[in-house]
Amino acid sequence: MRRRGLTVLLGALLTALLSIGVLGAPVPYVVLGPGPTVDTLGQEDGKEVIQVTGRETSTSAGQLRLTTVGVQPGVKLRSAIQGWLSDEQAVVPRELVYPPGESQEEVEQRNAEDFQVSQTSAETAALRELGYEVQVVVKTVATDGPAATVLRPGDVVTSVDGEPVPFASRLTELIRAKPAGTALRIGYTRDGAARTDTITSQEQDGRPRIGIEIEQQQPHPFTLSFDLKDIGGPSAGLMFALGIIDKLTPDDLTGGRIIAGTGTIDDAGQVGPIGGIPQKLVGAKQANATAFLVPAANCAEAVRNRQPDLPLVKVGSLDEALDALETLRSGGEPAYC
Repeated sequence: MRRRGLTVLLGALLTALLSIGVLGAPVPYVVLGPGPTVDTLGQEDGKEVIQVTGRETSTSAGQLRLTTVGVQPGVKLRSAIQGWLSDEQAVVPRELVYPPGESQEEVEQRNAEDFQVSQTSAETAALRELGYEVQVVVKTVATDGPAATVLRPGDVVTSVDGEPVPFASRLTELIRAKPAGTALRIGYTRDGAARTDTITSQEQDGRPRIGIEIEQQQPHPFTLSFDLKDIGGPSAGLMFALGIIDKLTPDDLTGGRIIAGTGTIDDAGQVGPIGGIPQKLVGAKQANATAFLVPAANCAEAVRNRQPDLPLVKVGSLDEALDALETLRSGGEPAYC
């Protein structure tokens, strides 16, 4: 009786508001809802999402679906009220999605750039998992810099003071970890031969440097590309990486299941947290997923917003995700949130 009375009261209030046009007034909020899910092993608009040329690929009986959040940017009071009353939507202040000083177009451009970075990192992490190591290659050497008499374009830097250099970012970290003027033992290969020489760093722009420009390469005898539009942000990285591995190996990672998930990924294969977990779980459930891969840092939020009969599998790295999928295929129990 009490619930019925509340419903009648709310209905009366909405009718009154509608009669004076208030429900059509814009409000400084956005509505978040379940966005589309995409099978990274499948096709979108008639094209493979992950495209491989120069090498045969395998097919899978199941799916690996990335999940997204739909954003309704221009919100009127009517939509905000509907969102507040919905179990599938969230209403948040507009500045959380579109920060002050940035236009909607600028935010969308940044999201598109993050999406491209997620694809690059997914490719790097997946190919490292398959045995294709990254090379940190000297692109240019400053003629008046510390490395001028030591390094040449094309050299592959392998270590600093005995510490391995698996990525370009790691080389920068190791050089900056010691003050300018430090003599660094730089390991590198030239024409396939290993060498080690000392280079003393110098301060430039307030930071220690050795006077080289580098690029990250990962030689492999085939090409990878992605064809997926109208999606932004970095959170598809994990599912892209798994999709690449599934396509390039004979094993069916899915075991015939629909596996959904989310999470950023870096070059080393570490999985990071993302936003929009509640909406992504709803999207996964609507896509008939039988398990959801959750970044470890998002587990508490995922548990609070769990969907019926959708197990939440905790992953902190690409290796953990692969182990979890193997456990699911064998009928075992992976690490759940």
